Amino acid sequence: MSSASKQKRLAKKAAKNGDVNASSKPGSTSVAAAAEDLSLNSLKISNERTASGVLTSQPMSKDIKIEQYSLSFFGRVLVDNTTIELNFGRRYGLIGANGSGKSTFLASLAAREAPIPEHIDVYLLNQEAEPSEFNATEYVILGAKDEVNRLEREVEDILAELNGADDPRLEDLYDRIAALDESTFQTRANILLHGLGFSETMMKKKTRDMSGGWRMRVALAKALFIRPTLLLLDEPTNHLDLEACVWLEEYLKTYDRILLLVSHSQDFLDGVCNQTIHLNEKKKLVYYGGGYSIFVKTKAELEVNQMKAYNKQQEEIAHIKKFIASAGTYANLVRQAKSKQKIIDKMEAAGLIEKVETQLNFKFKFSQVEKLPPPVLQFDQVSFSYNGSTKLNDLLYSDLDLAVDMDSRIALVGPNGVGKSTLLKLMMGELQPVKGRIARHTNLKLAKYSQHSSDQLEMDLSPIQYMRKKFSQMNEDVDFWRNQIGRYGLTGAHQTSPIMMLSDGLKTRLIFAVLVLSTPDIVLMDEPTNHLDMESIDSLAKAINEFTGGVVLVSHDFRLISQVAKDIWLCKDKTVQPWNGTIEEYKKYLAKGVKV
Repeated sequence: MSSASKQKRLAKKAAKNGDVNASSKPGSTSVAAAAEDLSLNSLKISNERTASGVLTSQPMSKDIKIEQYSLSFFGRVLVDNTTIELNFGRRYGLIGANGSGKSTFLASLAAREAPIPEHIDVYLLNQEAEPSEFNATEYVILGAKDEVNRLEREVEDILAELNGADDPRLEDLYDRIAALDESTFQTRANILLHGLGFSETMMKKKTRDMSGGWRMRVALAKALFIRPTLLLLDEPTNHLDLEACVWLEEYLKTYDRILLLVSHSQDFLDGVCNQTIHLNEKKKLVYYGGGYSIFVKTKAELEVNQMKAYNKQQEEIAHIKKFIASAGTYANLVRQAKSKQKIIDKMEAAGLIEKVETQLNFKFKFSQVEKLPPPVLQFDQVSFSYNGSTKLNDLLYSDLDLAVDMDSRIALVGPNGVGKSTLLKLMMGELQPVKGRIARHTNLKLAKYSQHSSDQLEMDLSPIQYMRKKFSQMNEDVDFWRNQIGRYGLTGAHQTSPIMMLSDGLKTRLIFAVLVLSTPDIVLMDEPTNHLDMESIDSLAKAINEFTGGVVLVSHDFRLISQVAKDIWLCKDKTVQPWNGTIEEYKKYLAKGVKV
């Protein structure tokens, strides 16, 4: 195989994998080159994505402007004839409804299906680091070495060109090579990993021995280390705890190249982004200055003004049409009527002001249940270890005395690895204590949402087929199930398409539909906001507040916690203690200890 064709093959694989320096020049090698081949399914999906656009920014500019951009996925238009505008030094938050195509859009950019100039290197983080023999630190360092080699090759290629020494790109390349000082690799890699929640022991662990969540953190550390010109992050906080989210927010707010991220955490978007891009229901990219909160305010003001202008124009048109209708056959009035009609024709030719369409928001709603008298769920001197030992050094929790009742609204917080998810599993009965007793009311019905719940879905079934199979004892017709899942935003073709074709957000909504139909008394939630859009999260918060049962929540979404939590429990040092303050105060407490 020729060098050129080999480079082309590697670049194509890199762009589809996501965890690459899908760089300016095809053929940049990285740790990703050692990854397993893509599955046939992922190749099929990539082949079903088509995009087009025209580059209108200067070819050598650090800014990117692409006009007439359109994107389709499996024949469905996601983005239609709009403009991509990404300016160097800006940090963009990409928002839009679940299933609108945000992740597909990022993947399309990373695959260079839009005409991004070759000198702009692109890195998409949307999957975890590969299982390998490298530990976390080694993996990040190898990625950094690959990046230095790539930059040096690019310098050589430019200098080999006619008048290459005068190329304005060289200055930035030299600065980036100097910033990637190999003597600091170990220290800087460890600082990034520590900020993302790694202990010294975890840093030395091979990536093949890590869970997917930890490998995602390794991939994130690698992306932050190499600092690409265009960094694309798809839900970077999904696998992070509150502490790591605060650290990442502080780190990214100083990113001085181009950052484009998808996130459904309002406080994270507000903290990081100075621009917001809305992929709206008309499949257009609309740009707003500021973070999410400013977007909401600005959009509302624009819609009020638009409705005023719409109403004024409609009144004017109605007045003109009334005059035309009353003109009769008098010659002078007929001439005036024709003149008035021309006014309407000109309005229509210029484009009439559109009416603001109110977005149809679905509503989460838990089944209301009768109150069970306390104690409903009680921990009595409970200790737990994964190896079954009762020795203090082996225990994850020691002598816990806790109680959850039907009025509970509890948020669990604390450093990564202290066992927040484990505590939910103990409550659920999925794990048993090594010491002490967990008492549950005889009639207590528990249900748990986990961030891994989508793994239990049968991907080849449609949502309707899955629900009918899951609740076969209910013996209801198709219309009943259409109505049930329609409440959660699964409408139209989404109801009959295979679940594998749904976005992560729509899969999450389907899981909630299943959870609600199980009519639990107490709901345990482990990162329920992953993949939900902002409106869905607000709807979930309202449903929790209206629920007559109890809720225990683990979440990295400060805003959700602020909306629903009556009590905050801090898990730390093998115990659980109440946090005497608000979740906003807890975030400030964490931010004080952040070093970036």
